[in-house]
This record gives sequence, structure tokens and C-alpha cells, in this order.
Amino acid sequence: MLRFVQQRERFFAALVRPLVWLFIFAAGFRAVLGLSITPPYVTYVHYEVYVVPGLCGMIQLFNGMQSSLSMVYDRETGAMRTLLVSPYPRGFLLSAKLLASVMVSLLQVYAFLLIARIWGVDPPWAGYLAAAPALVLSGIVLGAIGLFISSAVKQLENFAGVMNFVIFPMFFASSALYPLWRVREGSVLLWQIGQLNPFTHCVELIRFALYLQINWLALAVVVATGALFLGAALWAYNPSRGLMSKRR
Repeated sequence: MLRFVQQRERFFAALVRPLVWLFIFAAGFRAVLGLSITPPYVTYVHYEVYVVPGLCGMIQLFNGMQSSLSMVYDRETGAMRTLLVSPYPRGFLLSAKLLASVMVSLLQVYAFLLIARIWGVDPPWAGYLAAAPALVLSGIVLGAIGLFISSAVKQLENFAGVMNFVIFPMFFASSALYPLWRVREGSVLLWQIGQLNPFTHCVELIRFALYLQINWLALAVVVATGALFLGAALWAYNPSRGLMSKRR
């Protein structure tokens, strides 16, 4: 958190990407992609209303991957090796790193939601509080995925290329930008991929929570995926059993 406060440009840079989608793309697609009644909405909504939860997920996705990038950097500089040989349990260190990333992403998401409300996207006020647990869970899932990937990346230069094969497919093959029932009309295969995409369920969990509802399927998938990838990351960073041992 101290590092984040000292790097104010990181805070504003994290908001640029979703704000471009909200101010420019959503305005352009508004007439084309206005949505009829789609849960959790009880009436017709404009495209910018629909896309806001997906952009919250985008912030968390990129923040999780950026945190994983710092893990690769710390490993190259030797800082992570110093941490891993400390008396603290390795699981505690990695979980603390993950939760710190989630807390930073929460600040960014709520700043974005405030700007979105000024722009006219106004979910119930109680929805901002109800969305907090969903944002924490989704942040843990996306951060754990990045943490697991970082264990397999050997050099910092390779991380950006790997992320291109993770971030963009996860974001675009999801319900972040368009409902999956519309995707199914154009491609059944892409619809099936979107159904299996954990990012889809992160977005839907946030979307329903903002409107004071619970998507139980999304909640189950998010919890299971988070446990799976967090366990995989802890295994991968174990020097005696995981991927880290294969670099020796």
C-alpha cells in the first residue's frame, strides 16, 4: 500500500483503460448494444450500465497480472528469495502478497465506480457495500491465476508475451462487454468458452452484487477457482515440489 501511495501515476494509469471503454466505446456502442431485460436488471439498460461491472473486473485482472509481474521482478533481483527463506510460512507470504494486491485493486475499482456514477451509472447505494465481498473474491481469483503463472515465467522479458495469451482471451471471451446469450447467437463455441471462463463468473458475481443480488453459480465457480489456483500457486512456489524446483 505504501508503494502504491508513492506511485500516484500507477493509480491514474489503472483508471485510464476502463474510462476509455466507458467514455468512448460505450458511448459509440450505446445505440447498437442497448440491452433488453437481462438479469440482474429489471428494465432496459444502456450499454454503459451493462459494461461497468466488466470494467471493474478489467481493473482487477490487470492489477492481478501487474502484481504477478512484480513477483517475477522480485525473483530476478533476489528480493523474493530473501522473503522465501525467512521464518514466515511460504503460504502466509504468498497469501499476504495476494491480499495486498486485492486491497490496492479495491481502491482503484471504487474510484472508477465513483466516476461512473457521475457519468450516470447509478446502482443502489447499498450495492457499493454489497459488492465489496464480490470484489475481494474476484480479486483473489484473478490474482491467484497471475501468481500461478508468475511461477512458470523464467524471465521478466517473457512475462508480457505470456500475459497477452491470458489477459485478452479472458477479457474478450467473457460477459464483460456483452451478454453471453448474444455471443451464442453468433458462435456456440465462443459461448461455451465464455461459460467456462472464470473471468465471466467474476464479472457476473460483481454485477449481481452491485444490484443487491447473489448469482449462486458465479459464487460457487469463483470460490472453487480461487481455491484451485491459490493451491496451485502455493505448490508451484514450493522449492522441493513445485515449478520452482525445476529451475535448479
